[in-house]
Amino acid sequence: MTMDALELTQAVKAEAKRQGFDFSGTCQAVQPAGAAILSDWIEAGYAGEMSYIAGRFDAYSHPRNVMDGVKSLVMLGMNYSNEMPAASEDGKGRVARYAWGVDYHDLIHRRLKNLCRATSEMIPEVNVRGVVDTAPLLEREFAQLSGMGWYAKNTMLINRDHGSWFFLAAMLIDRELVYDAPMETSHCGTCTACLDACPTDAFPKPGVLDATRCISYLTIEHRSPIDHELRSRVGNWLLGCDVCQDVCPWNNKASLSEEADFQPSEGLNPVDLIELFDLDDDQFRARFRKTPLWRPKRRGILRNAALILGNHPCSAAVAALSKGLGDEESLIRGACAWALGRQPDKNAASRILTERADIETDPVVSGEIKLALGELSR
Repeated sequence: MTMDALELTQAVKAEAKRQGFDFSGTCQAVQPAGAAILSDWIEAGYAGEMSYIAGRFDAYSHPRNVMDGVKSLVMLGMNYSNEMPAASEDGKGRVARYAWGVDYHDLIHRRLKNLCRATSEMIPEVNVRGVVDTAPLLEREFAQLSGMGWYAKNTMLINRDHGSWFFLAAMLIDRELVYDAPMETSHCGTCTACLDACPTDAFPKPGVLDATRCISYLTIEHRSPIDHELRSRVGNWLLGCDVCQDVCPWNNKASLSEEADFQPSEGLNPVDLIELFDLDDDQFRARFRKTPLWRPKRRGILRNAALILGNHPCSAAVAALSKGLGDEESLIRGACAWALGRQPDKNAASRILTERADIETDPVVSGEIKLALGELSR
């Protein structure tokens, strides 16, 4: 079958819509200007423990490093906006909206596979590859070049119709397409709501995110104890953070997703923190393996849960934290020690910490216990 560039572009976009992508755009496979910005960002130390970004930095220099022979990119957006978060409750933790349903990687990969297969059937011997935020590709820049939105002050991509509540994916193809006009104008104006609302002051300046202070990074990618200065600022976020998106005026206009797999799974909006301390590794895996909560693993989630219970003490917190203080993971024990030091039942917390101090072998955890006991004695 012979198709010219316009016919192919229209056919691919129509198929993307059939596969469940809400909007799309096309651009030429070029060297992204953002590679230099990424280099400066890494040099500034803003990547934190995400060493994999620097490890494959050269690959970001051109889409050909993702697929040899690529000429065009079809950028794809999938809306995940849904119901409002549940009201805050004692003993409960918030999860960012994108993580309420199934792991979006799995769903989008299936849709991309179908789109690539359909495209291959349109043109014999075409080479295509679908990717979703795991390949070294500056998706937001190529989406902007495809006219899908503008780069906002909180580093999100904003679309006029969908706000910033959407996932980005890409299909690389070794054919010329008809390209969309890039979005060259920001429509954020003088608004700084996202910057002003950030609980951890994670934006050194508009358009720059210091990931080491971002709650999403701290609760997901950061695998070490969270700095004391930032713990109280994590608030009640168990995984991710939506604050800068919640306050964005453009998100007031965003349409709701009709994708069933993105609707809140039972027990994720919000999450019962006390129950988490009863889960061993196998039980945690069984419950969260197919959700985004699997990425930080049990140790990361329970660390986060302990911090929330320290920030928002409740009657059931002491028993749960006592259990966590005896966990085999030192990361969990240290967070639980800190949280126990913030409980109103000082006698019970002091007794538990003192008993653990006598048998604790990890120096970091021992330090946390000492600090917590000092806090309780004030």
